[in-house]
Amino acid sequence: MQIFLEKNNPLVSVIMPAFNSSATIGASIDSVLAQTYTNWELIVVNDASSDNTHQIIQAYTDKRIKYFQNEINSGVATTRNKAMELAQGQFFAFLDSDDLWASEKLEKQLNFMQKNNAIISYTQTKYMNSTGKISKYTLQAVENFTYSNLLRRNLMSCSSVIVRRENMLPFPQGYLHEDMAVWLQIIKKAGLSHGLNEPLLIYRLGEATKSSGRIKSAKMIFGTYKEVGFGFLTATFLMLCYSFHSISKRMRIRFGL
Repeated sequence: MQIFLEKNNPLVSVIMPAFNSSATIGASIDSVLAQTYTNWELIVVNDASSDNTHQIIQAYTDKRIKYFQNEINSGVATTRNKAMELAQGQFFAFLDSDDLWASEKLEKQLNFMQKNNAIISYTQTKYMNSTGKISKYTLQAVENFTYSNLLRRNLMSCSSVIVRRENMLPFPQGYLHEDMAVWLQIIKKAGLSHGLNEPLLIYRLGEATKSSGRIKSAKMIFGTYKEVGFGFLTATFLMLCYSFHSISKRMRIRFGL
């Protein structure tokens, strides 16, 4: 049942930062073009890439794809914020330039949000390694995902999230997971995030799967808790809880490949 298509057909702004993404961005853009829900605009901001990301993006002729460039490398938070400032949609959907959407992602998630009167929502996540092999493990979505849930573990893969424009906040800068910091702030005000328990995102695994990447991620998680207002001891405790769940998830992904 296509509730949104029949009722008000809102414009969705797909926010895509890109940096040296020549190997993957074409597939990511193609997954947006393949959406069954067609009233979208794709805002791609190239963060001063040094490869041929620029040429790949400009090869697309669909007028719904809007391309911008940063003059200097500014980081993912600044780049996403710039894309949101340029966007016209009633909803923001986020897609990194190495991830992929299922073709019904926008349609199903918008319908789900209208049914639940949701401010923010996310979906299940599947995982793919650098060779394109998809893990048997799926990160589940919790239908009513609360602030306290998110403090302990982040089920909300950025590329699965959709937020109503009027409820979105800027991404903070610093040594932290800027997306998790924003979801925490939004959910704290909204009460919860609605999880659509369908695997509509394929997340491409990168360097964070290595031990050095996990250490970096732990430090960034600590920075995230500090950003949202927790003191040193509480932030340390929450980081340890988060790290436990993260390691457990990584093991499941690894053994599922």
